[in-house]
Amino acid sequence: MNLKHFFYELRLLIGYTVNSTSHAEKIISALGGFLGIACVFWLTHLVIAAGLLDQSGGVLVIASMGASAVLLFAVPHGALSQPWAVAGGHLISGIIGITCFKLFGNTFVIAGLAVGLAIGAMYYLRCIHPPGGATALTVVMGGSAINELGYQYLLVPVAINVVVILLVSLVFNAFFAWRRYPAHLGHKFKKPIAVKPSDRQFELTHEDFAAAMQELDSYVDITPEGLSDLLELAKQHAEKNITHPREIIAGHIYSNGKLGSLWSIRQIVDASPIDSQPHRDKVIYKVLAGDGGYETGICLRSEFHQWARFEVTKHNQQWLKVEVEE
Repeated sequence: MNLKHFFYELRLLIGYTVNSTSHAEKIISALGGFLGIACVFWLTHLVIAAGLLDQSGGVLVIASMGASAVLLFAVPHGALSQPWAVAGGHLISGIIGITCFKLFGNTFVIAGLAVGLAIGAMYYLRCIHPPGGATALTVVMGGSAINELGYQYLLVPVAINVVVILLVSLVFNAFFAWRRYPAHLGHKFKKPIAVKPSDRQFELTHEDFAAAMQELDSYVDITPEGLSDLLELAKQHAEKNITHPREIIAGHIYSNGKLGSLWSIRQIVDASPIDSQPHRDKVIYKVLAGDGGYETGICLRSEFHQWARFEVTKHNQQWLKVEVEE
């Protein structure tokens, strides 16, 4: 195993994945997080200062709201970011944390129990929101200022924080058509995608994905509507350039178009002259990504042509098809 292949495998193992979002999207997400938390502090303070709600403990913002801001403004279409997940996750976890503290105290075992029960409750109530676990933990281990509030802590600051950050997310993301929040709004007002089912050899359906996700038996952070949109876009891309490349050229990069562990990207490092005899017409290739990462090989040009489904290029750290001119 060479060094490049070692680091390639290490990157996959630790989950250092490609992020194809634009610089503008990253900046928008960061700005949204700043505005969201700033508004949570400001509006919660105004409510308390106006005497609308009593808050003797002086707690304005729960720390887990920072994690919620990451989801709401960096992943607004994720299943973990939707309103019921945010509200239910925080409030239900808060109830569990307070109850555990009142019944058993604040030992490390009870802290673990509160988080574990919160995870189970969020699963069964369909409101998984990772920051909710932090809310449950904060209630148990947060000290006297939080413990003395008891169930009042659910109203101030938890409920106030949740309402404010959801409202900010709704308004902020509305300024960007591709970031409508909640995710259902983005799907509802999106222009229908032109589909020609009769031209397709087979159609993957919502039921197919539901069955596959059930077999996977692991939580997937995408809404059913978002999954359907992604599926349709993937189908349209699959229908482009479905034939093998016209030529296999030195320096060009090709994909076998497969999925999962069979997917592979190869670049032609060197090749015999085009007019070589068939049995001597060979190419040397290097695997750039996927199956056989960073290995090199040699084969007949005809064999490589059968392997290659289409030519690709790298854009924003993603491998994309090269459009073939008709």
